[in-house]
Amino acid sequence: MPELPEVETTRAGLLPRLQHRTLVRIVVRDPRLRWPVPVDIEARLSGLTLKGIARRGKYLLFDFGTATQIVHLGMSGSLRLAGPDEPAALHDHVDWLFDDGTALRLRDPRRFGAVLWTEDPDRHPLLAHLGPEPLTPAFDAAYLHAQCQRRGAAIKQVIMDAQVVVGVGNIYASESLFHSGIRPGTAARRLTRPACARLVAAIKRVLAAAIAAGGSSLRDYVASDGEPGYFQLQTRVYDREGLPCKTCGAPIRRIVQGQRATFYCPACQR
Repeated sequence: MPELPEVETTRAGLLPRLQHRTLVRIVVRDPRLRWPVPVDIEARLSGLTLKGIARRGKYLLFDFGTATQIVHLGMSGSLRLAGPDEPAALHDHVDWLFDDGTALRLRDPRRFGAVLWTEDPDRHPLLAHLGPEPLTPAFDAAYLHAQCQRRGAAIKQVIMDAQVVVGVGNIYASESLFHSGIRPGTAARRLTRPACARLVAAIKRVLAAAIAAGGSSLRDYVASDGEPGYFQLQTRVYDREGLPCKTCGAPIRRIVQGQRATFYCPACQR
């Protein structure tokens, strides 16, 4: 699933190509996404100029001034720039055609993504209750410690909760917990303030490194230019079950939490 680094990589790739361009037409080939594509989306957005592209968690927000388009890539979606004469493939469900001939194309094989619009993104039900962005000052040790004190769930589940902090997906949660020396099954309320400080610093460092690497290409993700991400080549524990820890040599272990695979080092993480 595309997570924060993959979505941020997509945003950064699209912005210089699409900003200040006028949307001429929207082509919806299949509206059956996670939520149906609104039937009035073309009437609402065509003719407007794109002022900018923001990101909130894993949602891309296309600012058209009087309306904001919300795009979520779901489990397997990607946004790519296509040539004006490039034929659509089987799972290319939505195209945005701009005044310079550029086509933005949503490919979503599993159709778990979303294409919506709103006049007030801060109050939209999908966005209103999200936690802070992990790379901002609002996400600090004091905040995370306060959140953890109210929760008995495993710390990996807590940092993957978008109402606590957005964008810490499965890969990045496992990696951050390794770098902070915390076992993923530790009850959140047991974490001390110094442990939370280590974890916050690790989350910021891991996500920044993933963005610099263009995200992680596991299964279907590619960036807006069609290139894969390379962060998976840097992982210390994720998907390395049975392999020696790169720090201490102990075999990496795999457990399942919340139906997701978790990887950790039993020696480095206490």
